[in-house]
Amino acid sequence: MSLNSNDTETLIRELADRAALEDLVARHTLWIDEARWDETDRIFTDDIVTSSLRGEAHGIEALIALVNKGHDTIARTLHNKTNIVIDLDGDTAAVRAHDIGVFIYDDKTEAIAAGIHHYRARRTEDGWRFDRLRVEPVALTTALDRAL
Repeated sequence: MSLNSNDTETLIRELADRAALEDLVARHTLWIDEARWDETDRIFTDDIVTSSLRGEAHGIEALIALVNKGHDTIARTLHNKTNIVIDLDGDTAAVRAHDIGVFIYDDKTEAIAAGIHHYRARRTEDGWRFDRLRVEPVALTTALDRAL
């Protein structure tokens, strides 16, 4: 089966969109782990709405405050996202990713959390951005003794 030029263009655009959305998921992870607040507008729209166990946030400033509220007693985090599923619908997309996070409290204790991140993205003049994020908690340990 051969592809005509319209099919090829459509396929290339879909692959490019998927790559851009996977990159956003990765950038979101680094944004949290490395406190890259200056990159917020490369990941989220100004009207981002986020909900998690910590609460709900509307807008970028509220999102950063919500993240800091939960991480103010944590020395370092390391998140890993897997099982990324992207459902494209024109200029919007639903993105789902499993997230495992390690929370280092100090040199003696840590905790592990697992959840599912449900993103909604839209194409903007500057590329894809997330405008919704719902974090569905799955598991959280109590403080664990660190071996490292």
